[in-house]
Amino acid sequence: MDSTPANSSSEEELWLVCPICKEPNPAGTPHCQFCWGAALYSVKPITNEELAEVTRRKLARARRLNLLRIISVSIFAPLLLSLAVFIGLYNFTDVIFKPDATLNSSSLPSEWSMFRHDLSRSGSASLLPTQPQGTLKWTFSTDAPIHSSPAVVNGTVYFGSRDWTLYAVDAETGAKRWEFKAESWIESSPTIVNGIIYFGSNDGRLYALDADTGQKLWDYKTRYAVKTSPAVADGIVYIGGDDYYVRALDAVTGTLLWEFETGSHIASSPAVANGIVYVGSNDGYIYGLNAQNGRFRLRFRAFQAVLSSPSVSDRVVYINSGGYLYAIDGDARNWPGEHDLRGWWLQFYAFRLAPSPPPISGFMWRQRLGRASSSSSPIVIEDTIYTCSDNRMYAVDVETRQLQWLFMAGDTLRSSPAIGNNIIYVGSEDGRLYAVNATSGTRIWDFATGDQITSSPALVGSTVYVGSHDGKMYAIE
Repeated sequence: MDSTPANSSSEEELWLVCPICKEPNPAGTPHCQFCWGAALYSVKPITNEELAEVTRRKLARARRLNLLRIISVSIFAPLLLSLAVFIGLYNFTDVIFKPDATLNSSSLPSEWSMFRHDLSRSGSASLLPTQPQGTLKWTFSTDAPIHSSPAVVNGTVYFGSRDWTLYAVDAETGAKRWEFKAESWIESSPTIVNGIIYFGSNDGRLYALDADTGQKLWDYKTRYAVKTSPAVADGIVYIGGDDYYVRALDAVTGTLLWEFETGSHIASSPAVANGIVYVGSNDGYIYGLNAQNGRFRLRFRAFQAVLSSPSVSDRVVYINSGGYLYAIDGDARNWPGEHDLRGWWLQFYAFRLAPSPPPISGFMWRQRLGRASSSSSPIVIEDTIYTCSDNRMYAVDVETRQLQWLFMAGDTLRSSPAIGNNIIYVGSEDGRLYAVNATSGTRIWDFATGDQITSSPALVGSTVYVGSHDGKMYAIE
């Protein structure tokens, strides 16, 4: 009789560990029951003891991975959060890189050294000793129409002509001091800072000349015409061009410091205030850029081409576009994707699927003026804005936006007005320079030239200087 115990011949249980998910399956299982059928035909069977060791190692590895995850989250999550906060502060606030509000190169009291007098394009002269009375003092003739607005510094009047020449003329006598020949029309208005005169030409260049001799110091070549007037602030020249770019150049060497591409030609001359460059483009937007590095801040939609130049007063930017006068918060910044998402938001709002969208970033108000875009830029004096559209000049109250008076010229006012001693001077396409009382809007006098005036007047001493399409520069006292 066999006395061997019944369980001595029983076989030990074997397991197949899935190579994919590492889960155990009973020996003989053809496909893993845990990971969607991974094949187990070639897997070597293991015993219960070996399975226990495999499970122990698996648990130990899982604990290590969990510890690494905890350490990674503890270290990298704060770093990622800090990076996100930094990017937000860098791109959408002034906390990290605040614009330098001290940038300056504006005209001295006895000068009109750039288009519209100063960097904020105020068009306002300091107190004049006497008021011009509309009497011709002298004329200087060129060989083509003059659109360039004059600048007056150290007794010299600087201006360009469509005869391809920049002229320097004695402010008292009208005698020529020197001339410089470019390679195309000069419609840009010159800027004189630290003895250097800067201006653009339709030959695509920005020129820098010695203001005393007319000798060329350097030029910077762009692809297309440069018709806008430079702004110069603390050693940097800002200019817009027909190649869509706003550029900042070193004022001494002409080296490119930064550039920013808009969506179309730039006919608007840049204004610089509070460390920010403001400029309009024919793409229908007004741009705000950090003056030091060109970093984008604001793109304000005006819907039609912006031909006029901004005027900045008390951190508010005023500009004409499409027959409207706009007031824009100069410190505003776009929120991410604002212009791309706004159209969708408006559609959802129309179907009552979203709340009303907020106003466009920077929008303060707008006032209807004329029927079309104007290249004339506004003046802001205390509580009144003076601006032109079509053949009309308006005085508008800053606070109430109510019309205070209306002056009508004989033809379109493309010239930007200048003001001194409470008298506004503006040229018209009817060929006349008008002197208008700033309080009442009544005409004091007008002076007829031989053709239309699109040049903007400059006021120095008791004389107003303006160019005409008859090819002459006029000094009127």
